[in-house]
Amino acid sequence: MRLGYFTMPVHPLDRDYPTTLQEDRETIILCDKLGFHDAFVGEHLTDSAETITNSLMFQATLIHATENIKLATGTTNLSHMHPVLVATHAAMFDNLARGRFILGVSPGALRSDAEALGILDEDRNQIFAEAIDVILAIWAGETPYDIDFENNRFKVTTAETRYLDVGYGIMPKTFQQPRPEIVGTVVAPFSKGVIAMGERDFHPLSANFLLPKWAATHWGNYAEGKANVGEVADPADWRIARTIFVADDDATAKAYGKDDANSPYRFYYSQILKKMIRGNRQGVFKQDRDEPDDSVTLDRVIDDLVICGTVNDVVDQILALREITGDFGELVYAGMDWVDEGLTKRSLQLMAEEVMPRVNAAIAAAEPAAAAQ
Repeated sequence: MRLGYFTMPVHPLDRDYPTTLQEDRETIILCDKLGFHDAFVGEHLTDSAETITNSLMFQATLIHATENIKLATGTTNLSHMHPVLVATHAAMFDNLARGRFILGVSPGALRSDAEALGILDEDRNQIFAEAIDVILAIWAGETPYDIDFENNRFKVTTAETRYLDVGYGIMPKTFQQPRPEIVGTVVAPFSKGVIAMGERDFHPLSANFLLPKWAATHWGNYAEGKANVGEVADPADWRIARTIFVADDDATAKAYGKDDANSPYRFYYSQILKKMIRGNRQGVFKQDRDEPDDSVTLDRVIDDLVICGTVNDVVDQILALREITGDFGELVYAGMDWVDEGLTKRSLQLMAEEVMPRVNAAIAAAEPAAAAQ
């Protein structure tokens, strides 16, 4: 099982903006040194807690500050810009990074972003579907492109203006061929969008604020999508994000990971819970779909979703998660604000150097026994 990293990020509203940007960069640089496979970074235009407005731009600052980690958008919001911009900017990034790039995509869920862009009443899921078709066609196509899909608002051509002698009308190709890996974050239980991911060979990332049993519903839909195109789903393509804190002692783990008023994990879920309630999406936190809304409290959400403890405790909790979800290819560690820099970095270190080797050893040891049954 690989180890990845994801940050939205979520910072207290009164924190200094340049400082939090630098901390977010330093965390990914550390993840690279610790051997994390990839790092996903979210983007929002109008959120003073989630402060990265363009994940490609942010990740570009890390290309030459890292060596091995894949730099991923988490996500590029396809309703926010014309697909020609996404296709060409992503292709340039992929070349700058020499293939250390993953394109994470979504429609863009933040309503204040949509309002600011004047698309609040638009069907952003439809924009997303139309945009991704155009992006893939640009990467696969050649000048003059002449992309004119039925019922697609985006029409792309350079036929009238291209001038091949000087390079007019030609868009860049990606470094990775035929294209970079494309990942979609999945939040809703039983999401039908995961079926489409399987059909198109996009890879799902189940969100960290989704209960394990709801995350488990994504695999069946992804496998269904793969079967629809005559392929078999590979668990290696499935990522599951979790909110994790590893400490050297139980008291620190419980306080910093859950109970203290200044816990970054507590702040994180207070923000997410408020946003979900505002959008009438608190159902992702329910243990039963028919539970009343008032059953979803901050304390219960934290108890349900924060994996914390010493190394052995966290190993046990990850293996228990895998018993619920089944096999998956990558555990994605969700990043928090730096309330305590030392504890933040120590948790990442313990996760990479002690937790994951023990998790993978336990998985490897279990496989012969399972095969013999």
